[in-house]
Amino acid sequence: KIVFKVIMKLQFLPLLYLRTGAAFTKPARAAKSPIRKVTFTSKTFKSASASSSSATTMKAADTTEETTHAAKSFINQINSEYETLHRSFEHQFWGTKMALSDPKYSISELTRTKMEMEDFLASTTKLQHTRDLLTALQSDEGEGDEAADSDTMKTLTLFERTFGCYIMESEEAKVHRSKSTEIEGSLENARNNLILGAYMPQADGEPKFEEMSSVSLRSRLRVDPDERVRKACYEGMNKVCDFVVTHGFVELVQTRNKMAKRLGYTDYYDYKVTQAEGFGKEALFTILDTLEKGTRPIMEAARAKFAEEKGPSALEPWNTSYLMAGDVTRKMDPYFPFEKSVEQWGRSFSALGIEYRGASMDLDLLDRKRKYSNGFCHWPQPAWVKPDGTYQPAKTHFTSLADPSAIGSGLTGLVTLMHEAGHAAHFANIVQPSPLFSQERAPTSVPYAELQSMFLDSLVGDAAWRAKYATSREGEVIPWEILREDLEASHPYKVFALRGMIAVPYFEKALYEMSDEELSAASIQALADKVEHEVQGGLSARPLLSVPHLLSDEASCYYHGYVLAEMAVHQTRQFFLDRDGYIVDNPKVGPTLTKAYWEPGNSEPFLSLVERCTSAPLTGDAWIAALQKDVVELLAEEEEIYERVRASNEGVPLSKDVDLNMHIRIVDGDNVLADTNEDGSFLNTCAKFEKYVQERYSNPIV
Repeated sequence: KIVFKVIMKLQFLPLLYLRTGAAFTKPARAAKSPIRKVTFTSKTFKSASASSSSATTMKAADTTEETTHAAKSFINQINSEYETLHRSFEHQFWGTKMALSDPKYSISELTRTKMEMEDFLASTTKLQHTRDLLTALQSDEGEGDEAADSDTMKTLTLFERTFGCYIMESEEAKVHRSKSTEIEGSLENARNNLILGAYMPQADGEPKFEEMSSVSLRSRLRVDPDERVRKACYEGMNKVCDFVVTHGFVELVQTRNKMAKRLGYTDYYDYKVTQAEGFGKEALFTILDTLEKGTRPIMEAARAKFAEEKGPSALEPWNTSYLMAGDVTRKMDPYFPFEKSVEQWGRSFSALGIEYRGASMDLDLLDRKRKYSNGFCHWPQPAWVKPDGTYQPAKTHFTSLADPSAIGSGLTGLVTLMHEAGHAAHFANIVQPSPLFSQERAPTSVPYAELQSMFLDSLVGDAAWRAKYATSREGEVIPWEILREDLEASHPYKVFALRGMIAVPYFEKALYEMSDEELSAASIQALADKVEHEVQGGLSARPLLSVPHLLSDEASCYYHGYVLAEMAVHQTRQFFLDRDGYIVDNPKVGPTLTKAYWEPGNSEPFLSLVERCTSAPLTGDAWIAALQKDVVELLAEEEEIYERVRASNEGVPLSKDVDLNMHIRIVDGDNVLADTNEDGSFLNTCAKFEKYVQERYSNPIV
């Protein structure tokens, strides 16, 4: 807890002043603007003293008014120019990641628009002008009647933080930055065109290659009853690892580190976390080390129990996830038809009192070849309040990777949808005077962004949520017996997920601490295996080098955000349970999240937002308590909630209207599958999507 209080204090320091060097030095306070000489006569004022006092007041007001006007004009110019550059980059990001056919989308254009946006943000001239305006306004504060309004000061302060995140005083660092962007683009393009699959066992004994996406490989790994098939899928996942380290990843790590070190950071991880969170790598891993040490005994006991119950081979990476929940996943599958997921999201969020403030969203939900292999949510149009007071709604792109023909994909696809829809709700509800408050890159905190989405996707695991929303195509609610089996199979081993989560930042930390001489394809693969053994107790069902976040600049050295966010998820859940007694369909949840977490955007530190909402500093206590909860006690609590919620909804017809105050298009690459503007309502769009999925995926795997 002391560690978190120290980090809290660090977060309140302006990011620009945390480091030494030209770009990170607090500017000297500028002298006050001189007052022009004015001559007054006795006819104007009755006394010389009154005349002097009035003249000073008037001229101070004039000076402040001029400075304020200049500041607002500068803010308007930055907002307009940034909005345009941001939009251009995000359209390229979407087009390339979704493999759209229009030739205007290309890796070269993605690289160009990204560099243009970052060059704009990395302007020393803009930073200096921002500082000059801040100093002048602070000097004039309280003088006259035209003192700068709080929005002007707040926006300039954010500009100072943001420009400082991107400015590179070193020309050599800029060269390394450009080179890393080119390497990254080439690697991601090659990765998107990689043909994945597995050599499946055949009756005649000769394995046959079956092409599958990484999503399909992971799905089969979880649910296929044939151990030979699961092992083949695991080996197929490892093909990604072999490919990555031999197609530019070594050079990418080296170049990123060179850039960061030229800027005065320990390494690239230190650079990334400092830019986003306002505290460095050392402080971050002080937190993570506490969590790692606190859960290691729980993990070791869980692995021993798992091997005792299922046999020693249960700990093989291709067996663990299946033996934890493979059979029950099949039993649950009929109650999570993916074609119903959009409707379930809408009804669930609506009941929570969540709305999207007029946002427009494109949802690309189905897995396909060459599509980026990870769900994400981005905003080509950030939400913000314009100078005339009008609200600019967000334009959102988000994606999941559902394969409705695969057992278990309905549930995993739904969780991804709820997660990305949580991101969309968050960024659609930011109410600040610049689009820079509502963009997801530095200085926006990673755990701040992930808390919102992870809190909302956590609802899918609640008995209360499943008792109402987990229904079959025929309308049958999932039976308690299946939920009990799921809890019995998974709860004692939930620590495995935590350890898998923290393994990624520990791997990236060690990766970027390697010297250029130590880095090679073989050494990186050996490091990944070493971290999996040390942190997870053995090789992971999802090999570390297959995690797509490692490749992208936006997502690399990012995974710690999920860990800190998960701490905050459990603490926020406990807050709602203590305050209201329930979370699912609680109409107070949406307004509370909106006011406490969403509207501020990146104007306030993550840790202070959590403490203000929950009335306690962030700790891992609630998360660890959830892991330590006795399964018998948990079953009793969840069954009581399940029966109560099911009884309360028995015979109650579903609402015929769901209004989240948004426009959505459901797309599949270039094809528009449904559109609320054309279909007339959200539920009509859901029905159209449902019909499409049923017709396209008529023969599920059995």
